[in-house]
Amino acid sequence: MPKQPRRRSTRYKSTSPLLLLGGSHCRPGGVDMRLVVVWLAAVAVLGLANHGRPAAAAATTTLSTASRWIVDEGGNRVKLACVNWPSHLEPMLAEGLGKQPVGGIAKDVVAMGFNCVRLTWATFMVTNASYSSLTVAQSFQRLNLTESLAAIRVNNPSLVDLKLIDAFKAVVSSLGENGVMVILDNHVSKPGWCCGNNDGNGFFGDAYFDPDVWVDGLTKMATMFAAVPSVVAMSLRNELRGPRQNSADWYKYMQRGAEAVHAANPRVVVILSGLSFDNDLAFLNSRQVNVSFAGKVAFEVHWYGFSDGQAWRTGNANQVCARVAASVSRRALYLLDQGWPVFLSEFGVDNRGGNVNDNRYYGCVAAVAADLDLDWALWTLQGSYYLREGVLGLDEVYGVLDWAWCKPRNDTALTRLHALQRPFRGPGLAEAAPYTVMFHPTTGRCVVRRSSSVVQTTLELGSCGEAEAWAYTASQQRLSPRDSPLLCLRAEGAGRPARLGLSCGDELARWSLTSDSKLHLAVNASSSSSSSETSNGGMLCLDVGDDGRSLVTNPCRCLSADNSCDPESQWFKLVTSTRSVAATNTMLAQLPPKLRSWKIRSL
Repeated sequence: MPKQPRRRSTRYKSTSPLLLLGGSHCRPGGVDMRLVVVWLAAVAVLGLANHGRPAAAAATTTLSTASRWIVDEGGNRVKLACVNWPSHLEPMLAEGLGKQPVGGIAKDVVAMGFNCVRLTWATFMVTNASYSSLTVAQSFQRLNLTESLAAIRVNNPSLVDLKLIDAFKAVVSSLGENGVMVILDNHVSKPGWCCGNNDGNGFFGDAYFDPDVWVDGLTKMATMFAAVPSVVAMSLRNELRGPRQNSADWYKYMQRGAEAVHAANPRVVVILSGLSFDNDLAFLNSRQVNVSFAGKVAFEVHWYGFSDGQAWRTGNANQVCARVAASVSRRALYLLDQGWPVFLSEFGVDNRGGNVNDNRYYGCVAAVAADLDLDWALWTLQGSYYLREGVLGLDEVYGVLDWAWCKPRNDTALTRLHALQRPFRGPGLAEAAPYTVMFHPTTGRCVVRRSSSVVQTTLELGSCGEAEAWAYTASQQRLSPRDSPLLCLRAEGAGRPARLGLSCGDELARWSLTSDSKLHLAVNASSSSSSSETSNGGMLCLDVGDDGRSLVTNPCRCLSADNSCDPESQWFKLVTSTRSVAATNTMLAQLPPKLRSWKIRSL
């Protein structure tokens, strides 16, 4: 993650190892300690609260690439839905091991729906004897992290006297035992927070970034984990940057690093990052990488709200979304069309919920991620750090877990990720003919149809696993349930529910993708009785009702110019899917069995 303005920090307030474990935040208040032991055991088995995700299968697959997709040995799509877990800061131990047992954290990763971890590491952990010779205890003692070390003794006593690399192996092993795939990410050379233009870790030839040492470190890690099936990929370097960066050296060294990893471990996918804090892969448009192997190369890109300053807060969200999404496409995502996987290896938001810049950005990045069905890694798992930039116990507000690592920091933010954790399409997922899903990126839900009978239906937001299959005809601007082509989506007026109807020839059934972002679905109500209720040239946009679930139409908001309003409730993305459609959602399922074989023909 690039450096940002310093956020408000939280420091340890007690030397009690129990508080470092999470204290009263992690155990039921007033409960007998014998029951606390039982409760902790249950957490270790079940992870965090059940978020509706089954435990992952054993992570034993070997991944490759097929055009723009990541696939398994059978050629079937494997979507990477990852979370970042840093292990590259000064202590060189995966964050949070003073708060929870490593196995409990791994189970929490699974419980939250992630199938993979991007686990970061520092080159010096395996190449510099002054670091690689340290045990966990020695590493924490040299940094005077006595409280954290005491907490690790409570939660992970078996790790304390291990060498740092052996503790790293133990984390990888625990993730694998819980069915979590691992991407080893070389984040920095000298351990510490990342990233700044002049921190000595930015580009080949910088103070701590000797290319020969880097290749040696990559080779050692690739060799070390060659027989570990859960390690499915290696990312060569995080966020190349700084005044020395140039594409000529990028080709020279990144190709060399890729060859070294593949020679030591031909099983893993090799992931290459770009320039300018991993925001720029545009140079590959004129010259692609040249390596001796095929089917094992992917690229990565980072995309944060703060990458564009405060543009999301101060600009019109539709216009900013269109401009920034097009820029990311030109700089990186265009590679998908050229047949290369692009891994969105860092994106995320301030999970406290009050950051307007991040809140507006999220709807846009989620829409793009769903539309392109990207592989991704959320920044970030950790709720707090042992030590970051000189601050003990810094609170990570981008963390999916709270400061004490006990529970999700923001249940709503976590829930909206679930739709992105499952693939919409790809090799091996041709379960149905392509259809359209109406995805609401701000909530991570999709439009579903609730039917009490054939003629009584309600449209609302629900799980994307139950999404209605739609057909959108661009020429006719018509949205129809795929199994009921005589019906169409209709607007009934401002503030009124959007409904399915048989009258499909007028303007209230013609849906256009309006606004610069193309995320507003709108009808022109200027010639209807609803025109007096609209203020945007008679345009009514699909919207979410006040109950946060129902589907209504309202006057379109924030289409252009206005910088003060938030359009996110009116943002819908039409996403192509080939997943099987839940039978209970179809109109056909509502018919008597004898009538289900009838074919309805359009007139």
